[in-house]
Order: sequence, then C-alpha cells, then structure tokens
Amino acid sequence: MTTDSRMSLDPEVVEKISGLELKARSIVEGFISGLHKSPFRGSSVEFAEHREYVPGDDMRFLDWKVFGKTDRLYIKRYEEETNLDAHVVVDASNSMGYRSAKGPSKFEYASWCAAALAWLITEQRDSVGLVLFDENVRKVVPAASNRTHLMNILGELERALPGGNTGIARALGEAGEAVRRRGLVVLFSDLMDDSEEILRGLKQVRHRGHEVLLFHVLSHDEVTFPFDRLTRFEGLETDDVLTADPASLRAAYLEEVKQFRRRLRRVCLANRIDLVEMDTAEPLGVVLSAYLAKRGAARRS
Repeated sequence: MTTDSRMSLDPEVVEKISGLELKARSIVEGFISGLHKSPFRGSSVEFAEHREYVPGDDMRFLDWKVFGKTDRLYIKRYEEETNLDAHVVVDASNSMGYRSAKGPSKFEYASWCAAALAWLITEQRDSVGLVLFDENVRKVVPAASNRTHLMNILGELERALPGGNTGIARALGEAGEAVRRRGLVVLFSDLMDDSEEILRGLKQVRHRGHEVLLFHVLSHDEVTFPFDRLTRFEGLETDDVLTADPASLRAAYLEEVKQFRRRLRRVCLANRIDLVEMDTAEPLGVVLSAYLAKRGAARRS
C-alpha cells in the first residue's frame, strides 16, 4: 500500500484525475453546485480557483507558475473562506461484493471513485468525511481538510469488506446529521434496498438543505444479464436460490432493471439530486472526469 495521497486509485484513474488538476477549482466548484457563493474576492481572502485571463484583468493576479507549466495565462480568483463540509457515504453491504467475470467488485469500484472525490475535495481545501454502512452505520470519519485526514479515509476504504444487509435510510440520516451546516452528501450504492426506504433517506437529507449526489453502482452482469446456460442464482443478501435457464428470465429481468432506473431518474430529478449511473465495466476515470467536466460546464452556463 502506497503512502501517496492518491492511494486506492488505479493508475488509469490517477491519470484522468491528474489531467484535471489545472481546472480542478472550477470543475469541482461546479460539481458541488456552487456551495461557495461568497461575492467577496481579493488578495485579503482565500484563494478559490483559476480562470483564463481576459484582456482588462488585473495583472497582479496572474499565476506565473501555471504560465510556466502551460504557456497559458490564468488569473487567481479569491473568495471569503466558507469551506464546504462533504460526506462520502459508501454502501459496504454484502451485495456490493459482487463482481462480474472481468473487472472489480461494485464495492471496489465505488471505493476507488469515493477516494478520487475525497482527494479532489481535499485539494480544494474543503472538508470531507466518510460514512461506511451496511444495515447499520459501521464507521463515521468526521469531516476535515488535511492530507493526514485524507489518508485516514483512504485507509478505511481499503480495509473495509462487504458484508451484511443494506440500510440506506439510516446511513443517510446519520450522514445528514453529521454535516452540521449546508453541505454535500455523496452516496455510492447499488440501491439493493426497499425503494421507499431509499426515497425516504434521500428526501431526509435534501430536507436538511444538503446537496445530494448519488452514484448508482451496478456490475456489468446486472446491467447486461450475459448468462447463457443453466445457472444457479443465489441471493446476495438473502438465502434465496434459483436454478434456471437464463433465456427464460432475460427479457423480464432487463425490463425490470430498465423500469427501476427510470423511476430512480424521475425521483432524483424531482428532488434535485444529481444521479450518475455506473457500470463496473466502464473505465472509472473516464466516467468520473466526464461527470466533473459536465458539472463544471453546467455551472459556467
């Protein structure tokens, strides 16, 4: 295990995230939906972000170090220190341990993405905490903003193993209480729980005034149902067992998945919750960087 702050990220993820470093302040500002809204900018307050130089900008705020690396002019922008509190909430229930024939388990995939976001938020000098849960909240790491704290979060993610049933509402309730002022709650889960409980938990966090970002993590098998011979299906969080010909189940299964995802999109849209659908077969760095860039573009428009 490396001691670098990017621990727990595979090389492809590190490469993609590192490529966003120069734009990290504006992109992550978009990703957190403008939670830094202070109008006060100037050299007497905290650095906020870079933006490209336009004629008429005060030359005193040019970042010459960035110019030396990129041969492009960027202005330093400042704002009153109003640090964000964010909590990354990761489902560590037994169903998250499922992996397709190729690629990581859902829990590994979620952990890598959670680690990447924790790193980005820390780079912003904002505070990030962690909640790990199954049917109970297993671990709560309060939000802080230093590298030592980031290493603690990454270590907890690396040591955690999937197990137990899922209890999303309780985990979201505890996360919402832990974020004492208006902040960000990021949930990673396959949502293998009662749909009403999921909705109740999400609405509870939104009611507290927090921004909610939901990463719905599914394995490639769950998305495509690739089985083609007599198969024994075992419940991930139950004792149910079914031996069946996949051909007789495929159409009904895929339709059920389609309908669930459609309902989830409607719920998230209605409650102003950002939803990212994730397939463990997709390169994580591409998915995450595309989402951050999209949020950054939405923020600027």
